[in-house]
Amino acid sequence: MKSRTLYSGISSWVSLGIAALSWAQSTNNSATLQVSRKQAAVLLENLTWDEAERVLTPDSVVVIPLGAECKEHGRHLPLNNDFLMAEYFKQRVLAAASKEVIVAPTINYSFYPAFLEYPGSTSLSLETSRAVITDIVGSLAHYGPRRFYILNTGISTLQPLTQAAAELAKIGILLRYTDLTKEDPVEKRLRQSGGTHADEIETSMMLYIAPESVQMKKATRDFNPKHPGGLSRDPKRNGTYSPTGAWGDPTLATREKGQAVVESLLTAILKDINDLRHASGVPID
Repeated sequence: MKSRTLYSGISSWVSLGIAALSWAQSTNNSATLQVSRKQAAVLLENLTWDEAERVLTPDSVVVIPLGAECKEHGRHLPLNNDFLMAEYFKQRVLAAASKEVIVAPTINYSFYPAFLEYPGSTSLSLETSRAVITDIVGSLAHYGPRRFYILNTGISTLQPLTQAAAELAKIGILLRYTDLTKEDPVEKRLRQSGGTHADEIETSMMLYIAPESVQMKKATRDFNPKHPGGLSRDPKRNGTYSPTGAWGDPTLATREKGQAVVESLLTAILKDINDLRHASGVPID
């Protein structure tokens, strides 16, 4: 299984696209800042500190992807599923957003307490997850930016993100984030069954984003009644019984559904970022 996971991770990176690699190479060759007005967003990690100083301004928006690199996603999707998704959207934002957008490195650990019965899954505490966000944002805000967007690929992460946004607002920093609980008309139209985790829709998205990472032969319907608490492998324990770690019916997944949902979500993310660019500042209490 370790070799299969390693192969899936490597193959998924390849599937992120030659365009992303070409962008990074051209960035390094041109020293990033001496390019045309048509340049897309800037990848922060590729800059030197003096180049970073020139782009980290009060007019910029800093995008920080957030995706678990060790969280179970059923038997048919890898532990790094959310990380692959975050990296994919990161590359799409880099290609589509304006040069005032600065993309920071992806955060690969956060608050995922509902999955800890499944080996390999990890979770930070709520307090630590909130502090990770506030500390990273606070560090970068020190250089000028006051607007930040978390490219969020989780559901349980909404709790620490909400708390972090409230805390940062007190010092004049505006933090917004992707909210996957908002209804998407495209998803609503295409969805054939319920579920929220490693389900029909998430699996469809991965068939489009990183098909090499999906083991459809292992996908099975696992949609027992929802109960308070996390997922559980033991039907006698509290929570939602899920022997596979999925909650939904991934057997209904298709690449075509995934493409439609991914492109719709990307449109929403880019709109969020653009709206944030033009948002007025947050007054300090």
